[in-house]
This record gives sequence, structure tokens and C-alpha cells, in this order.
Amino acid sequence: MLKLSRRAAYQYPFVLSMHGVEFGRMRKLLLVLSAALATSVAMTMAQSRPRSRDLGIAPGVLATGPLNAITDVDGVRVGHTTLVEGDRVRTGVTAVLPHAGNLFQDKVAGAVFVGNAFGKLAGSTQVGELGTIETPIVLTNTLSVGTAMDAVVRYTLAQPGNEQVRSVNTIVGETNDGGLNDIRGLHVTREHVLEAIRVAKGGPVAEGSVGAGTGTICYGWKGGIGTSSRKVPAGYTVGVLAQTNFGGNLTIAGFPFYKMVQPPRGRSVADGSCMLVVATDAPIDARDLRRLAARAVFGLARTGSAYSNGSGDFAIAFTTSPELRSRFNETAPRTRQVLPTDAVSPLFEAALEATEEAVYNSLFQATTVRSANGTAEAIPIERVRELTKINK
Repeated sequence: MLKLSRRAAYQYPFVLSMHGVEFGRMRKLLLVLSAALATSVAMTMAQSRPRSRDLGIAPGVLATGPLNAITDVDGVRVGHTTLVEGDRVRTGVTAVLPHAGNLFQDKVAGAVFVGNAFGKLAGSTQVGELGTIETPIVLTNTLSVGTAMDAVVRYTLAQPGNEQVRSVNTIVGETNDGGLNDIRGLHVTREHVLEAIRVAKGGPVAEGSVGAGTGTICYGWKGGIGTSSRKVPAGYTVGVLAQTNFGGNLTIAGFPFYKMVQPPRGRSVADGSCMLVVATDAPIDARDLRRLAARAVFGLARTGSAYSNGSGDFAIAFTTSPELRSRFNETAPRTRQVLPTDAVSPLFEAALEATEEAVYNSLFQATTVRSANGTAEAIPIERVRELTKINK
């Protein structure tokens, strides 16, 4: 098996022909393959660990969707690029696509809620002004937001039908993974972001130490990516994806886990961040989508979040409902059916429950990550099983 490190690939930038394929293209291919392999390995390891419901922890009263994931909302796709290189690089990219079409030409209704703005959510001001989302939603580390924006702009400009586009509002969120990752090394590249978008698909979502959650820490334990969904009686679905990198006093299904078990480093630091992506197929407008996003941020409190000064807590919500789509340069009036405000309470409850469970899944699926910068231990599943069983 040919193994070529990222450092080696960049150390020798000369062009080499291999059966008619230049070395520059081979280098890009190897980077993509290594990122995909890292994600596959992380996913395989996570599969040996339980999700929340495997431990009998089922927050709330509403039923989940078939996958208990944000991809239970029809059309939503998720992709990861996971970077694990040497003893210093532990980072990645996660992309969420609201539908499979041209997002710029067929924008979805969206909104942002800011719990605490100690963070960078690129594109949030235009979403707040216009109530639409026109690109994939990308999550990564703090210092890679600029790179991700560049990649998403290029992706959007390259879409057929966008040849005359001159302005793109990219949506890029972040958490700081500098506790485990060489964040100053700026290891996330344009190709890594584009790969996360390219591999995005429906179906089961890899969780734990993958994608944008590769280097994150939650409540002093290894955090990561987690997801969950809920069905409401009217038939609509709400799905949440969380990138967990925050602290406080970990509470699991109402049980004060922090009082019984502390991470190896002791009480968790409350600073950090959490990015939440909320999807629904319910026909609700930007105003109620913002209210839905707020419930996701509120849902963090159920898990013990301290909402500290240094924690950037953001939620981005969108609906895939065709009723609320906006076509580029659309000017003609048209009728729409929108849920009245008195009908949205079940969606709010769904967001609370799905957020709580998504946080648990991010912790339970995460595997221990070590690097030259530090170590974050996976939460001890047997202790979780033992203590939550007693609590019942």
C-alpha cells in the first residue's frame, strides 16, 4: 500500500507524470483518500460504542425518525472530512446540505439564533436580514473559517446555472479545537472542505470523533458530532446535528453525572463552543425558524451547559419545505401555506429533545483522542450505563 504523508506531498511540489497523471493531481487524490480513510476508521470505531438509546437513555416523549438523525428530514445530506495526521493534527470539516439541488438558485428559508456570540458564524447577518440560506452549511475549526468560506464560494460559483453569480453568502460555523489540534498550523484546505460537500449523503450519519468534531472536547470528555431527530404528531420531522465543544456540569437524562464521575483532568472548563444545525420539513417562515433555533440552544441546558462567557453557542435552522423556497431573482408574488404560530409548539419540543440527545450521542460515540497537544478521554460507557440505570 502506498502511503504518502501530507507533509511529503507538499515538500516535493515538482510535477511528475504517472501513467499520464501529473503528480499534482495525485497529491490531491491522496489527500482526499487519506481524509476519507480517517473518517471511515473513526466511524468503525464509533460503531463499537453505543448511542444514547442503546443505553436506554431516550430524552423526551416524542418518537424519533427511522435513523434518529438530521437526515430523517427528507433531502438533507451530511458529509465529513476527518484529518488525523501525525501527532498534532486532529481536526476536520462537516457539511450539511439542505437539499440535493442548486442551493443558490433554490434557497431554503433559514434563521440563526445566537445564545452567546463568542465565536464566528460567517454569513449570519444576511441570513438574519433575508431569512434564506443559499449554500451548504459548513462546520470546521476556528482558524479555518476563511478557508471554508473560500471553498464554499468556489463550489457555488461552479454549479451549473450560477455562471452570472457575483455575490455568495456562505454559512460557516466553528468551534475551537486547539486543545487537541495544531490549530495554528491551518491544516484544513479548500480540498478538504469541497470533499466534505462532495461526499455528503442521506442515511446514517457518522458521529463522535469525526469531521468538525475530530478535535473537540465536551464537558471535559471527548466530544464531537452528534445527531438526533423527532417526529411530531402532525407528521413533520425535526432533526438536529451538534458540534460539541463546550462545558459545564454534565447531566444525563436528569442525572447529575458530574457529581459522580469527573474527567481525568478534573472539572471541565466551561469555555468552548457549540454549533447546532436544525432541520425541519415543516412549512414555517424565518421568524419561527429563529424561534426553533432558540429552542435548540435552550436544549443544551438539559445536558448541563454553563453558557459561559467564552462559549460561542449558535444554532442555524432551516426548512426543506418547498412552500418556503425562494428562487434566485424571483419577483412575482405567489401564495404560500405557512404554519400559524399556534401550531409550532410541538416543533419546539422536538428541537429541545433532539438537541439533548444529539449532545449525548456526540459524547457516547466519541473515541479517545490523543495528540502532542493533549488528550481527551472518551466518556466511560459502563459508568454511564451503571449510573443512569440506578437513576431509573
